[in-house]
Amino acid sequence: MSGHSKWATTKHRKAAQDKKRSAQFSKLTRIITVAAKTGGDPNPDNNASLAAAIAKAKSYSLPKDKIEAAIAKAFGGLDGANYEDVIYEGYGPAGIALYVEALTDNRNRTAADVRAAFTRAGGNLGTSGSVAFQFERKGEITVERDDSLDEDEMMLLVADAGGEDMEAVEDGWLVYTASADIMAVKGALEAAGLPVAGAELVMEAVNTTVVTVADAKKVLRLVDALEESDDIQNVYHTMELTDEIAAALDE
Repeated sequence: MSGHSKWATTKHRKAAQDKKRSAQFSKLTRIITVAAKTGGDPNPDNNASLAAAIAKAKSYSLPKDKIEAAIAKAFGGLDGANYEDVIYEGYGPAGIALYVEALTDNRNRTAADVRAAFTRAGGNLGTSGSVAFQFERKGEITVERDDSLDEDEMMLLVADAGGEDMEAVEDGWLVYTASADIMAVKGALEAAGLPVAGAELVMEAVNTTVVTVADAKKVLRLVDALEESDDIQNVYHTMELTDEIAAALDE
């Protein structure tokens, strides 16, 4: 297992998004529609991007009918917007690097919103590549707890499936993979009978930085401000969420 808990970051990200479930559902359906359209196939078995988008949506409990509607939208001509992926990189409070993924139909609007959020937080929006080297793309698979397995048995199953790492969380496990292996590992875990709840590609900080609780709150306020935009899909940072910071956030 890794030297620090990646679950703390994942937990905060999902908790923040759960507070804005309606907006999060809108973001997830947009991802599915774009993945279906760009992949040119409504069948996730033949469209890897769509399969990953659906797996992510399921991990956030997006209803099946909304998933199906989002796929149909890609081929029904109901959405005239042309979305594109845009990455924003910069530094927030305490010099923490942030990597922001957006899916937008208006680059100027999104760039203005992102720049304003960084400025209000006392940070700086950087150029392309200015912080990307501090992150690496990984697969993250959520597996529900199976009381018939102990941690050693679970680790063996993960290794056999081709996973790189595993972490026990509140109600199950997080399995980490190389980005290219996520769907293969997910399939292998499912074939082994494990209850896989979802899967998504994430950006993991190569090295994390410990900051004070006060600075942590400033960084997370910036993260929340960015995530308020419908255009912003994911915000990743290099701040380590220590036990002390996690406890302060839960108060």
